[in-house]
Amino acid sequence: MKALYKIVALVGVSIAATSCFDKSKPNYQFFPNMYESVAYETYSQSSAFKGGKEGLKPAQGSVKRGFQPYAYENTPAGYMQAKAELKSPLDSLSVNPEKGTELYNIYCAICHGEKGDGQGNLVKREKFLGVPNYADRDVTEGSVFHVITYGLNSMGSHANQLSQEERWMVVDHVLKLRGELKK
Repeated sequence: MKALYKIVALVGVSIAATSCFDKSKPNYQFFPNMYESVAYETYSQSSAFKGGKEGLKPAQGSVKRGFQPYAYENTPAGYMQAKAELKSPLDSLSVNPEKGTELYNIYCAICHGEKGDGQGNLVKREKFLGVPNYADRDVTEGSVFHVITYGLNSMGSHANQLSQEERWMVVDHVLKLRGELKK
């Protein structure tokens, strides 16, 4: 008989707990910060962080995930050294010509032109002048990679937009364009 009282009490408590539920009104939310985190504006003042500033610099000596160091300096001597020594680490299976063409058309063709003749849309509209034709330049794999990595003259660095492997694919495409222009 005691088991029957326990079952009836459990059913009664269940009915009482669920009878007050209203789907149009949400229930109380305990610990709402777990569901809706506090948003901090970039570089805003906050006592939650060291120094009272939200945007902190990375810890000294930290390296971005996937980062591969580049051994050549951003100097004319580093450019010449890269031009003479640096070779593509991509083998014939790693090179993806379609991807190289796509990346070139996204990042380079606007100035250098789709054929590498230095007649991209920005040059035609006279926004930039003096963009070289690849056939006129003595370039190697290393020199093109170095310029894409650090930039040269009016051209800025593309190291933040392209990974190292993607830069090598663009280098492969640039050298193919140069070969076609020299014919």
